[in-house]
Amino acid sequence: MSSEFLPFSRPSISREAIDEVVACLESGWITTGSRVKKFEEALQVYLGAPQVLALSSATAGLHLALLALDLKPGDEVITTPMTFAATLNTIVLAGGRPVLVDVEPHTYNLDAQRLASAITPRTRAVMPVHFAGLPVDLDPVYALAEKHGLRVIEDAAHAIGSEYNGRRIGGFGDTQVFSFHPNKNMTTGEGGCITTRDERLAERLALLRFHGMDREAWDRFGKQGNQHYEILLPGLKYNMMDLQAALGLHQLPALDGFIARRTALALRYRRLLKDWPQWALPQPPKYSHRHAWHLYTPLINPEAAGQDRDAFMAGMKARNIGTGLHYRAAHLYPYYRDRYGFRRGDFPNAETISDRIVSLPLFPAMIEADQDRVIAAMGDLFRRN
Repeated sequence: MSSEFLPFSRPSISREAIDEVVACLESGWITTGSRVKKFEEALQVYLGAPQVLALSSATAGLHLALLALDLKPGDEVITTPMTFAATLNTIVLAGGRPVLVDVEPHTYNLDAQRLASAITPRTRAVMPVHFAGLPVDLDPVYALAEKHGLRVIEDAAHAIGSEYNGRRIGGFGDTQVFSFHPNKNMTTGEGGCITTRDERLAERLALLRFHGMDREAWDRFGKQGNQHYEILLPGLKYNMMDLQAALGLHQLPALDGFIARRTALALRYRRLLKDWPQWALPQPPKYSHRHAWHLYTPLINPEAAGQDRDAFMAGMKARNIGTGLHYRAAHLYPYYRDRYGFRRGDFPNAETISDRIVSLPLFPAMIEADQDRVIAAMGDLFRRN
């Protein structure tokens, strides 16, 4: 057994990115400024998105996109129970009521075929989640949204670089929110961005992300700046720093390479584990797509494995291998269960996934020998030759 702990995720930071961060520190300007602007422009080109706003987190992006809807008490936003809590939390914090739709059992994504029955006169928006970097089947989602006059806010926290039917997520549709957390496919430390084709919405989001001011600090304190500003609406402080963008400027050009490496490792997991009865592996959908492989998340079969998911994770940790739990079904958390009356049995596919899902180690710097360690440790745990 190796003495070195193998984490389930690790960011890849180049020497050039580190040098850029140092240069930013030495410049004396570390908050929102020219590097953030340059990073937003690079994201516009990569995503094919006309409007990009860099933010302090993807959670901030979801919150702002929902605040821009001016939700009234009782207004509903439809999403999935198989997601990080931020998806539901931001709906509640923006004044809405989360309405959940069960997921497809093999992709873990919102089941678009169940969506129509969840729409009511109070529905204002649909928030699909591109789970683990696999795009949701968006055509039927957008068809229903258009029919009922709904906004679509794609929780694309996992999906930077993903594609659906030959189109890059963020380059079409309504509004998308991406994450640059350290365990995502590219990172700015913390951070995220929001993309939209709606220019008026982008203007409102720009106000909401920085106190409702009509100009940010770098517009005021530079040589050509003016100290006067107006408050046009009550806003928050969700701006990205130049210090973060310094990382992003070097992460973004490397992103496609990161995804290629993740894809190779994910396909190798699929090949090595395809005959193991202890696992049910994630399956690709029939529509054309590019999976970003943010996570590799098989489902443990407790009967064949002789142990449940939590025992497996503990056993892997004892063998110096990290795993992740992404995610417990959100409707089973006490707040959502008690406030909205959700119960086990409401969303059986999500609950089965929630009880059995494991994130195996997956990151660009991972080598085949690391992956072989994972497989060997599982074989030891399952007593498999």
